[in-house]
Amino acid sequence: MKAAETLDLLREFYRDKAAIRERHAAAARFVTNYDFNNTYQYVIAREDVQLRWLIDAITDLGGSVDNVAEPSLNPSGKGDQVQTSILREDSQGAQAFGDRWRDRIEKLTNARNRNVLRVILGETMEHKRFFDQALAGQEDLLGRRADGAGTGGGVMPTRWVE
Repeated sequence: MKAAETLDLLREFYRDKAAIRERHAAAARFVTNYDFNNTYQYVIAREDVQLRWLIDAITDLGGSVDNVAEPSLNPSGKGDQVQTSILREDSQGAQAFGDRWRDRIEKLTNARNRNVLRVILGETMEHKRFFDQALAGQEDLLGRRADGAGTGGGVMPTRWVE
């Protein structure tokens, strides 16, 4: 694969992953369960790191990235219905991302770029697993909370990791 083709593929991958990250940031506002919202904060933080890796790879090839806007979400339903809808859509979105990119990543001839994209894809599938576990009603998705540790009464209205 030529450098220009690699750059185009990396930029497209970046746009797709950035759109997912922005969707997760918008979706987290509708996720009121403490453990599930905490999981969204973790996912968003990982995606920030992944996007930084992609920006570095793209700029190393002389390219630049476009900004991706946060979508406006208007989920239907109330309470847990909204949360369930958001989680289901994000699980499906992660699966669609994996299906779209799995074979395309393997066509990259640059081993470093291919491996970075493999790691990002693997982490995206891990995020899908979190969403699926939340849909199944599991809590403590990021690990067992220490005995006696509480949630402090709920979810903060704004993102705590910037």
